[in-house]
Amino acid sequence: MIAFIKGEIVSARNGTIILENGGIGYELSVSASTMVKANSQGKEIQLFSFMNVKEDGIALYGFYSLEEKGMFMKLISVTGVGPKAAMGILSGIELTSLVTAIITKDIKTLSTVKGIGKKTAERLVLELRESLEADFETDTAVAAGELDEIPADRDSADAVLALRSLGIGQKEAVNAVRAAKSRAKNIEELISIALKNL
Repeated sequence: MIAFIKGEIVSARNGTIILENGGIGYELSVSASTMVKANSQGKEIQLFSFMNVKEDGIALYGFYSLEEKGMFMKLISVTGVGPKAAMGILSGIELTSLVTAIITKDIKTLSTVKGIGKKTAERLVLELRESLEADFETDTAVAAGELDEIPADRDSADAVLALRSLGIGQKEAVNAVRAAKSRAKNIEELISIALKNL
């Protein structure tokens, strides 16, 4: 498995980046957000990667951050979602918004993403919400102690979970949500303000 590739950008267009490393050009399919970040960084970049091997070929997918790669891996674990569809989803909605929509069971928002119908949106929520909770759950006693420090409402708990799914530590997430709670009208604002607080 190739964990990441660091090299010079030879080409970056139409959802594909070619990186040259050691005289070898690696072609990686990337999301729209990774493309924007790669183009703004300069000539040399590092992309985390996933190699998909099928009977009819091998494809490399590139990600600007481990969080994006982690979400990609979760997406392809969902029934009926392959690597191309997962990359399309990541290109169609910002990572934070995607996590928020899944955690808050926002089928309407998910359904607006190109390539996601209502049934696929429902599958994403059903399968990934549980996965997000399982992957980012810390020791129950510690988590419970920290969560006691914020209002025991569903929005706060969901906001903390959304921040945790983006790689933010439990204590940082709890503190950021607590600080943002009084200024937010809904969970989307709560997560957005909490992220700014970080």
